Amino acid sequence: MKWPVRPLSAVAEVRLGRQRAPKNHSGDSMRPYIRAANVTWAGLNLNDVKSMNFTDEELDTYRLQPGDIVLGEASGSPGEVGKPALWSGEIADCAFQNTLIRVRPREHEPKFLLHYFRYQALTGRFIEHSRGVGIHHLGRARLASWPTPVPPLDEQRRIVDLLEDHLSRLDAAEAYMDNGFRRIEAMRGSVLASLYTGDRSQLRTLAVDAGYGTSTKCSADGTGIPVVRIPNLVNGCIDLSDEKRVVESDMNMTKYLLSPGDVLIVRTNGSVDLIGRSAVVQSGIDAAFASYLIRYRVRNELVRPQWVHAMLRSPQIRARIVALAASSAGQHNLSLAKLDSLELPVPSLAVQDAGLAHLTEIEGEMSRLANTLAATRTRARTLRSSLLAFAFGGRLIRQSRFRGG
Repeated sequence: MKWPVRPLSAVAEVRLGRQRAPKNHSGDSMRPYIRAANVTWAGLNLNDVKSMNFTDEELDTYRLQPGDIVLGEASGSPGEVGKPALWSGEIADCAFQNTLIRVRPREHEPKFLLHYFRYQALTGRFIEHSRGVGIHHLGRARLASWPTPVPPLDEQRRIVDLLEDHLSRLDAAEAYMDNGFRRIEAMRGSVLASLYTGDRSQLRTLAVDAGYGTSTKCSADGTGIPVVRIPNLVNGCIDLSDEKRVVESDMNMTKYLLSPGDVLIVRTNGSVDLIGRSAVVQSGIDAAFASYLIRYRVRNELVRPQWVHAMLRSPQIRARIVALAASSAGQHNLSLAKLDSLELPVPSLAVQDAGLAHLTEIEGEMSRLANTLAATRTRARTLRSSLLAFAFGGRLIRQSRFRGG
């Protein structure tokens, strides 16, 4: 089955959103707008919708209408580039930011294009044609020239009906798995909360040394010592598979060298989930640490490094960290002084050891369960991609006709 294929701009309006500039942070015409953070694989999440000033003329240009499709223009995560969602008029007079591209169909059933864009994103087609280092940009011009199939409208609607019938089952399965992950996290929080016991001590009194990391320039092809950055804090340990090194090999980094048992804490980030994330340096890590991190070298006669790491993840301490790091500027920050004053429960070393042994056992079970759920989710997403490929290859509707559907 051969469908006509045309550039997207020939069958739809393709527009980049309005840039968020300081002059528009306030004004007489504040309007809601959505951004890339509002677009998820499950559709739009409108729990956190920002506002900025749009004149009436600007709103005419950037207003969303039912049937519009918005796609993520850029992302640091390759798999998120071009992620689409359908706008159904959820908020009156709502606009969109330049982290999104709006597609307004002229010759398509909107849901047909939505599923087509999901197919392009899930199979990596969008990322193949993106540009940029670190942040991958799809770009309005590239999307405008995107080859787009244009079946007859009645055929598009038939494909949408068939797709959504099949995909609804996958959606239900993925919702079940998402609930499983949430229950695992709730269980982890419950276990950590139960360990929150003992007299409290300020973090400064538990450390022999504390300080910020280096701001020395580093890169993937640097010739100096490796530098531990935020992405290297993985599951409570240091993972240097994504390694950057000091650019100058003769730079003296003695002050910033890590030792086994050092506790590293993320001190500044735009994501509240990352702020306060910690890890304990394991043996074999010959590296310095970056300025976005704070290092604590604890008093081993008082506290285990792993106990500090566990308490930093407890719901009680997490709530305190989020409060300390709160910022209206979008960037959350924890200073050394704020962390120094953080109070942690510190029972005897014997109680700490028993609690950590219990936590290790429980987290092992949770990890095995999470791995099973992750493998099942991967299979579901592979099946989703295969189903979309089947549909946009024209085979889904042929099969339906053959079966008399």
